[in-house]
Amino acid sequence: VQLVESGGGLVQPGGSLRLSCAASGFTFSRYAMSWHRQIPGKERELVAAINSFDGSTSYADSVKGRFTISRDNAKNTVYLQMNGLKPEDTAVYYCKAALRTDLRIVYWGQGTQVTVSS
Repeated sequence: VQLVESGGGLVQPGGSLRLSCAASGFTFSRYAMSWHRQIPGKERELVAAINSFDGSTSYADSVKGRFTISRDNAKNTVYLQMNGLKPEDTAVYYCKAALRTDLRIVYWGQGTQVTVSS
């Protein structure tokens, strides 16, 4: 099982990034996917989630209207489009897969750094 994030980097405030998470080794379409982020010394927080059966989404209040989560089951990939980035969005971003029928079964990626700074 692998989840490999990419697309992180350094961006100026107000800029955009698109994160990707490529999955392999499990049946991607059966898993709810989500993005989380973590700052050193703080707990990991949920940023956005997308379910596996109707594609419905949910977002943390801090990113609503700026971030968009999407998935492509044909490519086994989940995306996070981040617009209007703020310095407080700086964190390591992780993707997570959770089996829809048993949410105890989860997989995590290794994370990708996003830094928003001028």
